[in-house]
Amino acid sequence: MALFAPSLRAGISAEVVRAAWDECVGDAGPVTAVQAPVGEPAAGGPVRVGVPLTCARGGFTLVMSVDQAGRLNGLRLAAPATASWTPPTYADPRTFAEHEITVGSGPLAVPGTLTLPHAPGPRPAVVLLSGGGPFDRDETSGPNKPLKDLAWGLASRGAAVLRFDKVTHTHAAAIADRHDHTMTEEYVPHAVAAVRLLRDHPAVDPARVFVLGHSMGGKVAPRVAATEPSVAGLVILAGDTQPMHRAAVRVARHLADLAPTPGAQALVDTLTRQAALVDSPDLSPATPAADLPLGLSGSYWLDLRAYDPVATAATLDIPLLILQGGRDYQVTVEDDLAGWRTGLAHRPEVTVHVHDAADHLFFPGAGPSTPADYQRPQHVDPAVIADIATWLAPGMDA
Repeated sequence: MALFAPSLRAGISAEVVRAAWDECVGDAGPVTAVQAPVGEPAAGGPVRVGVPLTCARGGFTLVMSVDQAGRLNGLRLAAPATASWTPPTYADPRTFAEHEITVGSGPLAVPGTLTLPHAPGPRPAVVLLSGGGPFDRDETSGPNKPLKDLAWGLASRGAAVLRFDKVTHTHAAAIADRHDHTMTEEYVPHAVAAVRLLRDHPAVDPARVFVLGHSMGGKVAPRVAATEPSVAGLVILAGDTQPMHRAAVRVARHLADLAPTPGAQALVDTLTRQAALVDSPDLSPATPAADLPLGLSGSYWLDLRAYDPVATAATLDIPLLILQGGRDYQVTVEDDLAGWRTGLAHRPEVTVHVHDAADHLFFPGAGPSTPADYQRPQHVDPAVIADIATWLAPGMDA
């Protein structure tokens, strides 16, 4: 535990790690061999290292995310990957090119990718914002890359797309050492810089630059548009409206019900206690992150507590497309989409679509969604790509 970064140490106890390990070896049997670790470095960000473990009845991979200071920012036990990302069938790489770019300036600038159609412009353009956590530009989740799916799918239909590594990914050590970091600082400066970069690009129509946010990226998207008035509209995918600390408890209980273990119940109990402190008038910037959900600082939670994404969206004079997965257990129709529908019911330029078969990453499927689904190679539903492309520009190249 001494090697854990503060955020990981606060969110995961030794008991939770021990229970997860016992569950894995209980299914797979004792470890019989440790294979060579495989690293996936990111420019300036944490190195993801996977250590395949062979067991008596199978195996699994110990996946670690190590920052520049040698601290663990992420730790999970995963089924061994059997496939790497391959392009979805709706993406045609012959129709676009990708260019490496830098978003922002100064010591917290981040690398990104501009996906640009070959066809002449000016084109509508989209800035992609990933969900909560230190995600790379593709929002990599196991073998899946949902933001890359979106970028390639939309570019194949004629839109320019810019996606970038989050500052918490590229500069994990620097951000971990800051106790005043907030959700606003995590997203807004780079999102605004990305919008302005697109507006200045000769292939882009400056009047049609949109922001698409997934999960927490969807929650913060209205704040981005309130900060940068040139944003032409918002696409919100599984944007949460329920206070995040309460949603964390709800999700932990859901997962504990799916797989009752001592570790799962310990996590529920810890999050419940920490969430109560977020609601408390005693919450302050000095509140130790170890006492708060997900290891986020008091400043982070104060910023979140004061932010109402629906109320902010209601003040914007731009169109919104809100998409929700019907099988999503993290951001749900009942707990979160209801907030958007109620708060924006008076806005005729707000479009809401529920994709009944989609989970939180907008992968299609059937039956209850589980975390294990994210470890199986999948792609964003083509119906979601078509939905977004049609809304961005009716008649845009198919």
